[in-house]
Amino acid sequence: MLTGPLQKWIKRQIAVRPRLERICTSYLLFLMVVTTKHSLQEAARFAGLHPSLFSHLLKSHAKLAITTLESLSKTQARQFAKALARRNGLPWKIVILIDSTLQHRASLHPENAKTFNHGHGFVVGHQWTNIVLLLHDLLIPLRPIPFYSQRYCRDHKLEYRTEHDLVVDYLQKLQLEEYIGSYDPREVVVLTDSGYDNKKIQTAIAAKQWHFIIALGKTRSVKSATLGRTTPKSKQWCHIAMFFRNHRWLKWQTIRITTNGTKRKRMEFRTRDTIGYLRYVGQVQLVCSEPRRRPEGRRKYLACNDMRVTARQIVLGYRLRWAIELFHKTVKQHLGFEDVATSGFDSVMSHVHWVYCAHILLS
Repeated sequence: MLTGPLQKWIKRQIAVRPRLERICTSYLLFLMVVTTKHSLQEAARFAGLHPSLFSHLLKSHAKLAITTLESLSKTQARQFAKALARRNGLPWKIVILIDSTLQHRASLHPENAKTFNHGHGFVVGHQWTNIVLLLHDLLIPLRPIPFYSQRYCRDHKLEYRTEHDLVVDYLQKLQLEEYIGSYDPREVVVLTDSGYDNKKIQTAIAAKQWHFIIALGKTRSVKSATLGRTTPKSKQWCHIAMFFRNHRWLKWQTIRITTNGTKRKRMEFRTRDTIGYLRYVGQVQLVCSEPRRRPEGRRKYLACNDMRVTARQIVLGYRLRWAIELFHKTVKQHLGFEDVATSGFDSVMSHVHWVYCAHILLS
């Protein structure tokens, strides 16, 4: 079998104490193999070890999983940062993607489990906010942000914080130099959907001199950069949907995009764009984008604080956000992201970090 050479290779990639080397490498290798379910019993059967060893690994060594993920992500990012190049037609070299995903659980009994309304009914489980680096076409997951419920915070004497507050704190503390070395902040762009349309997040990104492309909610307040000084302030600000409705004189421009898949489909969008102000943030480019055939509910409102780029580049840049959706699909379907049956949240946290380690090792 190839497990011997593979385990030796994994051992060289991670830095763990000798007494934990076999159990850690066995668990990582098991997560990377194809199986119907990545349970602890299957891991024990795969490695020829007792299930209690894997249970103890997840329960008592959560910090080890976190430090291993950080080490692997920094090592891989440094390797690919040596030959950073701009993407075709885009001025940015470094892309940061932010999005959340839900980890389904069978009941509310596990620690920190909560009921979420995810748009398609209620889901019981844990929420993870993922921050990933996109260098060239390589996606590198960084340390994810766990969402703690109010009950979990009360039981563990923690301060309850919203997801947006956690993202702001994460971005303020994120030191990209540790991952890619010295860089030009103007070559960094952060992509998020409308779930992160928050003035604190946008201000935190701008404070680092990074750029952002963020989908705006329909009720986000904006105003035009061409309004006269005599216009009352009460009439300057309006919702983004109403803003573009009032600016129907802006011409539609057609954008044709060829996808990178095997079928090489051709997609057409039409856009309106103008320079405006995002309330509490500052001057941005505002783009209204929709598919050429105008299916219902597909219109997007985008804001970008990089004044150098065109509407086409903003739309192309925002489409890179789809990479994090593919990442969520991969870890759930192939790496056992949701195959966890432990009740303690420390074990769940450890499992998630090992899953992300396995993703990095596979790439």
